[in-house]
Amino acid sequence: MKTTIIVQNLKCGGCAHTITTKLSEIENINDINVDVEDSKVTFNHINEADALLVRDKLKTLGYPTIEDANSLTSKAKSFVSCATGKLSK
Repeated sequence: MKTTIIVQNLKCGGCAHTITTKLSEIENINDINVDVEDSKVTFNHINEADALLVRDKLKTLGYPTIEDANSLTSKAKSFVSCATGKLSK
């Protein structure tokens, strides 16, 4: 199944790199595409539980969905994830 999630705090290619790298570590998740301009993360998965794992991982990285609260902690985490992604490229 293909799912698209709209996230908050997605700013640049560094963010996209971190998201792609971390989501690819989740079993049954593939074909990950991050659209920075529209703040969308699209991926293929086998079942709904896999999609929930992606949503939780995004929140942990500081990129909560638009339905979730965007706390100061999430913003700080996304800043760190972004910097890490830029350095890892």
